[in-house]
Amino acid sequence: MTDKIDVGFFCSPIGLGHATRDIAIAQHFDGILAKFVTGNGAAKLFSEYGFSVNDSYVPPKFKIKNGSLQKSLKWLFAYYQYYKECMGIAKEFVKNEKPKVIVSDEDFASLTVAQQNKIPSILITDILETRFTKGIGAVIEKRMNQSMRNIIQNCSVVIIPEFGQDQDNIKRVGPIVRATKHSRDELREKFSFSRKTITLSVGGTDAGMFLIEKTIDVFSKLNLDADLVVVSGPSLKIDAQNVRNLGFVNNLHEIIYASDLVISLAGKSTIDESKAYGTPGIFIPIKNHFEQEDNARQIGYQYEDVFHLDTLIPRKLESCRAPVETNGASRAYEIIKKHLT
Repeated sequence: MTDKIDVGFFCSPIGLGHATRDIAIAQHFDGILAKFVTGNGAAKLFSEYGFSVNDSYVPPKFKIKNGSLQKSLKWLFAYYQYYKECMGIAKEFVKNEKPKVIVSDEDFASLTVAQQNKIPSILITDILETRFTKGIGAVIEKRMNQSMRNIIQNCSVVIIPEFGQDQDNIKRVGPIVRATKHSRDELREKFSFSRKTITLSVGGTDAGMFLIEKTIDVFSKLNLDADLVVVSGPSLKIDAQNVRNLGFVNNLHEIIYASDLVISLAGKSTIDESKAYGTPGIFIPIKNHFEQEDNARQIGYQYEDVFHLDTLIPRKLESCRAPVETNGASRAYEIIKKHLT
């Protein structure tokens, strides 16, 4: 008979950013027995860090054309079906594992199950409502947002990885990023970064293929005294000369730290890791993806900047490093720990 787990940790597998910040928190779990539920590349990432993980979730894919989100209403309906499937998985997990606490990184199905079973529920999120659709779709999305707000209000606590004031059950802990035990010089030697190094990362799915293609094309014409390293994830195939493709990595934060410039989609976790380690960044959002567009806008970028990479790359490559100190991961851990006593 296996020990009962303390934490059932449900992680959205849409992109890898949720998993990276959850790993940052879970690395503090000294003496806390946790099991993760997620899917896709996120499950692979947790496994490589040595965590127990159920690879169960299969989320709907975004349809991206030329860097723009397509058929968002269709995706929203597919997401609702996915939510119902996740509900079944979460119910079975709770029945079998009997966790003391449910922690969810933007997986609302597990929160619903936790609240139905009167299990303390903790949400990690950087969004409190969605804005994917317009017109008649927005009416449907508004109803879904109301359901989401009800779930959020019923959570024991909501952890937001941003600086700011706490309010009601919301705790703002600052950026949540993975730590490294190595110096930047040690990491540059480890990765064989001998020249100025640009790292291009797109989050592990084909949603960022437009950014890969555009960046490689621009880089080939700039004739910089620099190397371009691509972190393409587990599924994308890159066929380009003078580009080093690392594929799937479990330590992107260290690669970002060792780099001189990071180019990425505008996912919050990559932006936060870039800020924490002081590496200048260019962050291009998927067009019509409200969350990425919001993230990018806050740091001065927009989708159209994908057409200005020829001027942005040389300028940002010469920017000064300005690391930001953060302890969001340890603060989030302390909040979770309190709900286990």
